Amino acid sequence: MTTLRNTNRLINESSPYLLQHSHNPVDWYPWGDDAFDRAKAEKRLVIISIGYSACHWCHVMEHESFEDSEVAELMNTLFVSIKVDREERPDIDHVYMNAVQILSGSGGWPLNVIALPDGRPVFGGTYFRKEQWISILNQVSEYYNENPEKTLEHATALTNGLKTNEIIKIPQGKPEFGKPGMEVIFKNIISKVDLENGGLNGAPKFPLPVSWQFLLHYYYFTGNIEALDSVTITLNKMEAGGIYDHIGGGFARYSTDATWHIPHFEKMLYDNAQLVSLYSSAYQATGRSHYRQVVYETLDFIKRELTSPEGLFYSALDADSEGEEGKYYVWTKEETDRITGNEASLFNGFYNVTSSGNWEDGRNILFRSELPEEYATKQGIHPDELKKALEITREKLLRERDKRIRPALDNKILTSWNALMIKGYIDAYRVFNEKCFLDAATRSAGLLIEKMKSPDNRLQRNYSNGTASINGFLDDYAFTIDAFISLYQATFDEKWIIQAHKLTEYVLDHFSDDSTGMFFYTSDIDPPLVVRTSEYTDNVMPSSNSAMAINLFNMGRYFYNDAWIERAERMAHIVRSDAVRGGPYYANWDILLLMLSYSLPEVVIIGIDWEEKRREFDHHFLPGLIISGGSEEGNLPLLKNKLITGQTMIYVCRNRTCKMPVYDVSLAIGQLKS
Repeated sequence: MTTLRNTNRLINESSPYLLQHSHNPVDWYPWGDDAFDRAKAEKRLVIISIGYSACHWCHVMEHESFEDSEVAELMNTLFVSIKVDREERPDIDHVYMNAVQILSGSGGWPLNVIALPDGRPVFGGTYFRKEQWISILNQVSEYYNENPEKTLEHATALTNGLKTNEIIKIPQGKPEFGKPGMEVIFKNIISKVDLENGGLNGAPKFPLPVSWQFLLHYYYFTGNIEALDSVTITLNKMEAGGIYDHIGGGFARYSTDATWHIPHFEKMLYDNAQLVSLYSSAYQATGRSHYRQVVYETLDFIKRELTSPEGLFYSALDADSEGEEGKYYVWTKEETDRITGNEASLFNGFYNVTSSGNWEDGRNILFRSELPEEYATKQGIHPDELKKALEITREKLLRERDKRIRPALDNKILTSWNALMIKGYIDAYRVFNEKCFLDAATRSAGLLIEKMKSPDNRLQRNYSNGTASINGFLDDYAFTIDAFISLYQATFDEKWIIQAHKLTEYVLDHFSDDSTGMFFYTSDIDPPLVVRTSEYTDNVMPSSNSAMAINLFNMGRYFYNDAWIERAERMAHIVRSDAVRGGPYYANWDILLLMLSYSLPEVVIIGIDWEEKRREFDHHFLPGLIISGGSEEGNLPLLKNKLITGQTMIYVCRNRTCKMPVYDVSLAIGQLKS
């Protein structure tokens, strides 16, 4: 069948993903009352198709089905069809992904659900070939028309199942936390780690940064070398693999194989933001210089390709260019020979470039099998000579690559992902003391307040074409609070901790599940969906509830708010049994459980030389530490009555009781360990 070219209702949307479908012959609606009102009036089922702009198989299904006139005619005749950008509306995605997982045991994107006119799901799946999709549409429509009561019963049962999944079991007893329980959690996680290739066992392999952050934390608190080794093996293998862009910096979303060689080529802001934080922490803990290089190269990529002119951050780069996955990133040996000239042999050997290719159609994905020092020794050259040669050849290839047609940019700006990137810049600043990193973070944080925050402390989720839209979700608040706490720790500018306090109060007022003490993903002013969901499990990003629990714990320590600390403890108590069984998918909760299991210090640095001494602290990996201070006492309870005129003093405190102040950072570090 021929493909029609027209314009549908998505043409007025801001989402790049929805705009990609705005010329489909399918009569797409954006999510909203118009679509459901029409479905109810005409007694039609609703197709809810969910994806995102960098999703390869979303593009494939669009080309095969949604651009096809035969499929479009069927969808337009029998259904009302809605397109959803899952990154703009994760609340909708949560509901219908859960439904598909109940129906099929798995999920993914594109996510395609057929629902009653009121939105209750009756059927769902992921990618379908054209013939499958046509068959499904005909069968479901026919069944609905012939068996409306049974269809209603099925939808009711499925919706009840979704509601049952949201029920939280409250454990008995008072929250108690201890070191033996953490050892059980550690053993469960480490049993799932691929200690040869890094990452979790099997394939595909996702970076899952929060998992390795937990293991770094566990190493710090326990001294367990196996925990540290699992992190360094993973980070070493990722940076050597094809998942890392050796020419332009930054990481792809995941590796399709078990050795990190073959990436799924889309680059997501949230991955790279968290990996900047992770590699910065790993450098701080180990001093390995190649982790520093990864951080700098990744931030170069962010600045070059994912930063808006005003200083906020775009969402993603597509996997495809010119209709081919990975075309922008791969090379033939003929190309690398021509571009790198006399250094071709050295470059090709280091990055595994061959005449026959290490991927598809004679093309090569760049990855390395050895550390530079090892390769230099085999080549009989000094490591510095190799480093210089590789820098020159990479610059040549980057200039050549810039001439290619780029992957599509998803230029929407999401609050939660921007907050993760702000945190990444702050973590890099504190470890490497690059002022430009702090400047980028401060500028972006100021823009979030200016563009995304209302006077009543309500956040918007999306910023596109100069307009903020979509009421914020729990992750928007949780990650922004965390970023603002980090900005305070990096600058001792109290405006950031005050902003974090205001946002925390807003979350407590508008997202609380009063029956459990946990938080809903949507606020109480959002239009209701068929189920009001909560997000608990950690995955490629920390869950919004685990992030919020850590925020409450830290904010409670800063403001002497015992109620907030107790709520964090109660939340951790609720998920602890799941965390024991859930392995890496509760890693951020595990970080909180670690902090609750050890007596954590607070540090105050107060006096004219506070910045220099805070910078000395940043030479050390000190997870769980909250730090405050400045040249004056300020307004935080921790700072009261600690200024000694003409001197800069360091106070190490636990449970709001401080040791004798010291002048020297090394003495304070000693107090932390005592």
